Amino acid sequence: MFASETVETRVKSIQLPDENVFKNLKTARRFAIDIGGSLAKLAYTATVQRKTSRVLEDDKDADSIYQVSDTNETVVRLHFVKFETKFIEGCLDFIQSHIRGVHSSLREMCLKVTGGGGYKYEELISRKLAVKVDREDEITCLIKGCNFLLKNIPDESFIYQRHGSPEYKFQGVDLNIFPYLLVNIGSGVSLIKVESDNQFDRIGGTATGGGTFWGLGSLLTKAKTFDDLLLLAEKGDHREVDMLVKDIYGGAYSLIGLPADLIASSFGKAARSPRKSSHNNIEETQTQFKEEDLARSLLLSISNDIGQIAYLHARLHGLKKIYFGGYFIRGHPLTMHTITYAINYWSKGEIQPLFLRHEGYLGAIGAFLKGAEEDGTLQNAEKYSWEENFAGSSGLAQSSRVLQTQNSNFDMLELDRLEKATLPFPLLLDPDLYQPDTVDLTQDTQARQYWLQCFIDGTKKQEEQAIKSQSQEEDAVTRAAMFREQYLARLEALKLNPCAFGSLNVRGLLDMRSHILKEFNFTDSYSQQKQLENEQALRCLADRLQTLDGISDPGDRALELARGLLAGNVFDWGAKEVADIMETGELRFEDAEEKLQVRPWLLDDFDAWLGKRLNGHTYHCAAIFCDNSGADIILGVFPFVRDLLKSGSKVILCVNSRPTLNDVTYQELLILLRRVAAICPVICEAAETNQLVVMASGQGSPCLDLRYIDEDLVSMLKSEGTDLVVIEGMGRAIHTNFDARFTCDSLKVAVLKNRWLAQRFGGDMFSVVFRFEEGSRLNKQPGTCQDERTGIYENKQHGTSQ
Repeated sequence: MFASETVETRVKSIQLPDENVFKNLKTARRFAIDIGGSLAKLAYTATVQRKTSRVLEDDKDADSIYQVSDTNETVVRLHFVKFETKFIEGCLDFIQSHIRGVHSSLREMCLKVTGGGGYKYEELISRKLAVKVDREDEITCLIKGCNFLLKNIPDESFIYQRHGSPEYKFQGVDLNIFPYLLVNIGSGVSLIKVESDNQFDRIGGTATGGGTFWGLGSLLTKAKTFDDLLLLAEKGDHREVDMLVKDIYGGAYSLIGLPADLIASSFGKAARSPRKSSHNNIEETQTQFKEEDLARSLLLSISNDIGQIAYLHARLHGLKKIYFGGYFIRGHPLTMHTITYAINYWSKGEIQPLFLRHEGYLGAIGAFLKGAEEDGTLQNAEKYSWEENFAGSSGLAQSSRVLQTQNSNFDMLELDRLEKATLPFPLLLDPDLYQPDTVDLTQDTQARQYWLQCFIDGTKKQEEQAIKSQSQEEDAVTRAAMFREQYLARLEALKLNPCAFGSLNVRGLLDMRSHILKEFNFTDSYSQQKQLENEQALRCLADRLQTLDGISDPGDRALELARGLLAGNVFDWGAKEVADIMETGELRFEDAEEKLQVRPWLLDDFDAWLGKRLNGHTYHCAAIFCDNSGADIILGVFPFVRDLLKSGSKVILCVNSRPTLNDVTYQELLILLRRVAAICPVICEAAETNQLVVMASGQGSPCLDLRYIDEDLVSMLKSEGTDLVVIEGMGRAIHTNFDARFTCDSLKVAVLKNRWLAQRFGGDMFSVVFRFEEGSRLNKQPGTCQDERTGIYENKQHGTSQ
């Protein structure tokens, strides 16, 4: 604490709605806490029970493929809650009251504590929770937490651009995070060189840090808190206090590269101001400096010095990345801007100054991981991956309101454990440069406005579908309304601050909706719809295969296979215009074919694809990332797969591990494959000999992020010598991966089922993208991993590739 109050006089209680802050305490299994002078961060793991659908093959009913039933799934979730240290006693009371009588083994538990307040509050924690308290080294915990976030959370790190659009430039996932310099700015400053998970050294520091800013600020102004001082600094003009280069030389000192507005001397003008004194009974009045100008000058002085010290240590040790964190940062725009300016100025852009979305949780995460490794809570942690739960995590505060939001009592981060480890897709041309999303909505204002409104307009339909999927549940209407309320609130918040959860894109909006649906026990809202459409499509498969076999010309048959693949992709409940047609029950497979754009298609590489096929080229192994259930997978994909199998190729069908919209899942496709095999001898033989296999992709989204692919699928792709990647669907091939480049041949196939998107792409509803690209070799020159042809939103007609 920075105030003089005692534990006894401190706030002892606070209203904490458990459904919004300390969730799932009754299933919590391990606790850790990082206690700083002003903020405390609690970490714990808990299990979450939620409903999901289960499919079981139905051998008794000839008209039914499988039965859909509800079951419960258990999700392991990491909870992190940040609150003001002055509330610690009230928070401990709240936690103790919710775990009393639930955790009989709590007395045997060892609670890990780190941070400067570990010693001060050890007795209080032990007494309140009746646990043994074990203090952990603060620096070790910070490094452990930082490594964990950089490895597991997309868009965790960002470059801050105060006057940029957007302000935050997120860095995606860095597959090689080491080495880096971590600058932790608390009361003082520590600089830690991190070379691996277990190798790091404190290589420097300074006593001039956050404590200096607060201490001197308290002497110079009437600010009572750290936030009050920052608020003053935001309002101030340092030029009234600081001496600039132009104040000395009348302008820039160009000979040695000093711009006119560069600070030459912090507080330099204060030294020349007259002071208040009495002489011969005549009082002289000194020049009065405004408190906000003094606060800003002080903030810039300390931030600039920290930036220069960090740069010098990074250069001395050959480090190119510097991550800044600690209480002094706290997402404060002016602080981040000043440090960024200092690093860029001294390094001339050669060293990257980076900040973290969740930097306040580093110590708590590290302490939790230390304890979890010791007691086996997270035994074999490398077997799992983690996903941020957007339904329960707080986002970055909007920069213009950051100080007001920092004064709120609580901030949360939630991470869900995925049951399998994920790895980057092994056939990406350059995994380090790969970005899944085609359009960054933080940069494209028109696209952002459209898509946010599009998702707002579509929320009512998702609410209705959720209720329909659980019509027998008494509370389905209530839970669906809660979903709608929370999702709409998030969308409105994203209008104000598009960077709140990292780079804003269509994938993120879809995933956020899915997370919130799951939070209210709607895990698979389209399960019955998928079952119905799968049964209908299976009844049409034999006729579809007979039609294809009746086409004697290889070129014509290949075109009909491509048209079938496209027609099947029209059946998408995620596309509003198509969903409206599908609701009438009047969209047949033949109708979908008729709606397709007439060739030449919007992006038409079919001739290049056909030429390679007719020239006798046989792919050793094709990996196909599938999209929707029903007509898409059964009437579109399986005939296309059969043609590849007949040419001698092995085929891996890659499908979602977890349900979303009407996308086909791994468990569903295993059953569908057996039913298709009963109709098609080619498919049957291929399935029996493992020429055709189904693999879970590790995904649970309508889009496709190739940075996180199930490790078993990655292993098979490598071992089978995969030389063709097929990605189908608007979410996987347009919203994501449109610009992805591969070391092998790739085919991206989609129908544009959103009129606004199609028109920005230069087409109209049901325009076709059929993009074939041969494998590339890696060229590390900047920009070489991007396609040379026109980008998706440049509103030009694509021609056939040469």
